[in-house]
Amino acid sequence: MTPIRLLCGAAAALLLVACGSSPQHNFYLLSAENRAVASGQSPSLGIGPIEIPEYLNRNSLVYSRGSNQLHIASFERWAEPLEHGIQRVMGLNLAAELGTQNIRPHPWQRADAPAYAVQLWVLSLDAAGQEAELVVEWRVSRRDESGTLERRISRLSQPLPGPGWEAADAAGAYSRLLQALSAEIASVIRDAEAADS
Repeated sequence: MTPIRLLCGAAAALLLVACGSSPQHNFYLLSAENRAVASGQSPSLGIGPIEIPEYLNRNSLVYSRGSNQLHIASFERWAEPLEHGIQRVMGLNLAAELGTQNIRPHPWQRADAPAYAVQLWVLSLDAAGQEAELVVEWRVSRRDESGTLERRISRLSQPLPGPGWEAADAAGAYSRLLQALSAEIASVIRDAEAADS
């Protein structure tokens, strides 16, 4: 066998080994707090639309790194679009908080509008240093009122497990942030329900 053929064969073998050892993608989900399934049908809740910043609108997890710099974790990915995950988890959390199974994702039919609609504008969702933070503007509106029941901006934070945290830790912290936000929103709806009774 000629030296050129040997060299080409060795190069092809190295290329196959390199392709076989490329890093594997890891996929993450946001999760709702594990509670008993609600049994009631009231109040009816609509969840959405959920809006996220364009820099978060990607498969990869994104973190801030220093001043005005982002790190896109190419091999750490969301298993579903982030806004869908937020909508799903908020629906589950609010169902548990308010004891209702009557949850509708946006969009819903006008003739079947829920008693309360929860809309979110995520302004920031980040894990940096030893803390995860969610900054979100949210609005709760009622079907039977022309105005908004409540609208505010919430800034919530959760600790991360030390400087060596990983993507799974960030996803868990984000899930806990959504649980805290759900409790805040649920208290507004609960107060409105109590005022009506």
